[in-house]
Formats: sequence, C-alpha cells, structure tokens
Amino acid sequence: MAVRAVRGAVQLERDEAGHMDEQVAALLTAMLERNGLTGDDLISIWFTATPDLHSDFPAAAARKLGITDVPLICAQELDIEGAMPRVVRVLAHIESDRPRAEISHVYLGAAAALRKDIAQ
Repeated sequence: MAVRAVRGAVQLERDEAGHMDEQVAALLTAMLERNGLTGDDLISIWFTATPDLHSDFPAAAARKLGITDVPLICAQELDIEGAMPRVVRVLAHIESDRPRAEISHVYLGAAAALRKDIAQ
C-alpha cells in the first residue's frame, strides 16, 4: 500500500455548529466513497477553516461520523482579502493501492470554484 493524500473543501452557508457538522460529514463521506476507502485506510486528517468560522471544530464532525482512532488536527486558513468565505478544507492522508492520478479530490458546492482543475 502506498501513502496518498486526498483533498477536499466545502463552503458553508452559515457559521452554525450543526450546519458545519452536516457539511463536513458530507464532504468526508464523499471523499471516502469516491476513493473506495474505509476508516481503516485513514492515516490522519488535517482540517482548515477560514477565519470567519467560529461555531465548532471541523474535526468534531469527523468524530461524530465515527472516525475516532485517526489523528485529526484543525488550523485556521490564511486571512487573504477576497478569499472565498466560510470554507472548510481537508487534507486526508490515506493508504491506497490507487495510483496518484486516480485519487478523487472532492470539492462540494461553491467550493468547486477553488480548484476547477481537479474538482468533480
């Protein structure tokens, strides 16, 4: 098995803990499903959130999904003028037999505009 990285992002409609849980859970679920992964394939997950998100930690949504034995960390995204607001980004390190070119990166909703080159 090789170590690979999977990227993803989602833009929240509002800064509310329940909404963040729903959106981050949808993002993580899509990342796992599109790459044929289970929780056992996860090595670690890094979350970032834009500075305008204060309601909860994105990693809390992963814990609620049952991802309980994987190291998770949250950080604040750079506060760049003109950047898309209310965005949670994910970088997951995984074990996979898929070649790097076959890894599906997932950008949901408006966040697809962040990486038009790789968003599905």
